[in-house]
Amino acid sequence: MDTDDPLRRAKRPRTILAGPYGHPFHAMVITIPIGAWTASVVFDLVAIFGDNPEAFARGAAWLIGIGLVGGVVAAALGFLDYLQLQNGTRAHRTARLHMVLNLTVLLLMLISFIVRLAAGFEQVSVAGFVLSLMAMLLLAASGYLGGELSYRYGVRVADEDSQRKAYR
Repeated sequence: MDTDDPLRRAKRPRTILAGPYGHPFHAMVITIPIGAWTASVVFDLVAIFGDNPEAFARGAAWLIGIGLVGGVVAAALGFLDYLQLQNGTRAHRTARLHMVLNLTVLLLMLISFIVRLAAGFEQVSVAGFVLSLMAMLLLAASGYLGGELSYRYGVRVADEDSQRKAYR
């Protein structure tokens, strides 16, 4: 591997803990917080507008907790990929903004979880719901940037010679 080429370096894992070449664990693990937090918003809406608010409010809180655990793991794995990017490049700047947004999302979701805990998980928490919605908007922006990193800049995506083998 040519470690002097920033593009080739960005495609390679820093360590096997980040996942093997062409299979980054970060991209796999992000589905946990995204799915859990999306479901928590749905549960919040059902708790607010439905007939059984206690069960769905409790479910939303649990989903936020699950997302927090998954989000911390995803952040650690994403940081390993971030460390492969050369300073001063557009990919590095985009990744830094992606990371800052995601850390902000984690913080907002943690605050939402604490607000819900303080009120009692069986209670509908409008403040917790609003915090979750704010976090989800930031998560959407961050997800767009993550797509830029993978699909436009090729971070942790196999090089075209590896991809070409699938079309022969």
